[in-house]
Amino acid sequence: MNRESMEFDVVIVGGGPAGLATACRLAQLSQEHGKEWQIALVEKGSEIGAHIMSGAVIETAALTELFPDWQAQGAPVKTAVTDDEFHYLRGEQKGTKVPGFLIPKPMRNHGNYIISLGNLCRWLGEQAENLGVNIFPGFPAKEVLYDEQGQVKGIVTGDMGIDAAGNEKGSFEPGYELLAPQTVFAEGCRGSLGKTLMQKFDLQKDADPQHYGIGLKEVWQVDEAVSKPGHVVHTLGWPLDNHTEGGGFLYHLDQGTVALGFVVALNYDNPYLSPFETFQQWKQNPVIKDVIKGGKRVSYGVRALNKGGLQSLPKLTFPGGLLVGCEAGFLNPAKIKGTHTALKSGIIAAESIAAALLQNNAGGELTDYADRIKQSSIHQELHRTRNFEPGLNKLGTFFGAAFTYLDQNIFAGKLPFTWRNKKPDHSCLKPADQCQAIDYPKPDNEITFDRLSSVFLSSTNHEEDQPCHLQLHDPKIPIEVNLPQWAEPAQRYCPAAVYEVVTENDQPTFRINAQNCVHCKTCDIKDPSQNINWVTPEGGGGPNYSNM
Repeated sequence: MNRESMEFDVVIVGGGPAGLATACRLAQLSQEHGKEWQIALVEKGSEIGAHIMSGAVIETAALTELFPDWQAQGAPVKTAVTDDEFHYLRGEQKGTKVPGFLIPKPMRNHGNYIISLGNLCRWLGEQAENLGVNIFPGFPAKEVLYDEQGQVKGIVTGDMGIDAAGNEKGSFEPGYELLAPQTVFAEGCRGSLGKTLMQKFDLQKDADPQHYGIGLKEVWQVDEAVSKPGHVVHTLGWPLDNHTEGGGFLYHLDQGTVALGFVVALNYDNPYLSPFETFQQWKQNPVIKDVIKGGKRVSYGVRALNKGGLQSLPKLTFPGGLLVGCEAGFLNPAKIKGTHTALKSGIIAAESIAAALLQNNAGGELTDYADRIKQSSIHQELHRTRNFEPGLNKLGTFFGAAFTYLDQNIFAGKLPFTWRNKKPDHSCLKPADQCQAIDYPKPDNEITFDRLSSVFLSSTNHEEDQPCHLQLHDPKIPIEVNLPQWAEPAQRYCPAAVYEVVTENDQPTFRINAQNCVHCKTCDIKDPSQNINWVTPEGGGGPNYSNM
């Protein structure tokens, strides 16, 4: 196919905090050195911020490094954390507030801010454009381009106007080739191109498997009487058992807005567990319910997140490109925070690329970037908390939390050992006949809700007549393998009712409702047969998050 090609000095894939920080810092350095570097950033969402979702409490040091006057420039970072609470829940009506001195230091939030990460990314996008960055929203990166030597030379954006059978419609437009000496991959957790790069260059060879969680979030408008701007609540325990990692959060923003959510680690073993239903059930505990009752749910979203930490970091560079942010796995699982490390990694990547451009040596592999990361605050804090994830995996939630307190508060992360977790999340499910089905309460439509009404709040939309972006390597596996062995867990781990097993002609049939997909990537991670391959749909498709 004849495609139009455009050449740049740097191409950045992804408009999250890591990609935008890379773009902004590169543009700043271009101006400082009197250069006119051409920087392109492509984003699969309909606009910058449309697919961005996080808790989110942010540490601002990296933002200050990037824009020292961010407050004067009107960055949407305004609600300072006033106080922390941590609760250990023991049932729907039971819980214990943990004394402050027992909260592990990484989980304390003094000096941080509660934000909407989507709104911050929109602001960063504006700064990038003001600095001269070429931003292309609605253009998903579909394929990595390589030269004759196997070096990355850029990406191809997705074709538009292809029907479900793969034929060109009247509206067909071919994708573009975006070429550059360096391509920065900032797709976020479980990036579709990042997966192919991991395989081609064997980037995970010397690391543990990456480990993941699914994070579900709602934004509520609540009574001003219960609103406490800056108040941060975290919970551990119920509705999860002691062997299933996860927990909840509730953050009070201003103007009666609260963000609440729940994270379930994707190494859980019961195929009947539903992260969505668990999240809804969790809201019935008074710690949460007393805040949101009588309020109005206004937004819903879901995203997978990295939680492997230091031991799961892949090789960060390869000929012609590098990984930043959650594409690499820089989230600190002990803090449950990755925005600050994403911003910092983007800054470091930009400075490494700029040094190469100034020496007219931007091609090849920029190993300097990995060296800079190892000397940075990112590596320091990930090393300090390296035993958090494997500790929970080995010891369970209760004793894992106790270990984290000792490791972080008493030994400051300096214990003379490093635990590993080499079992991939998708291989952790037990056979269904060895597990007990979970009877989740029906939604009351006041505190708890169903999946389809939730997806509606995410403003998710896909052009229906397009190739399915949820590809099955073998269409027979869901019914012939997953259903008898694990009761086809896709019906439950998907938080958007994408996957169903229905009866047609007296036979079970696997149905994919791809138009519901909120791009969380959970299916790509958790499918026990590794049969589902998530790829980018047509540009602009997916959720359109507001204030997430």
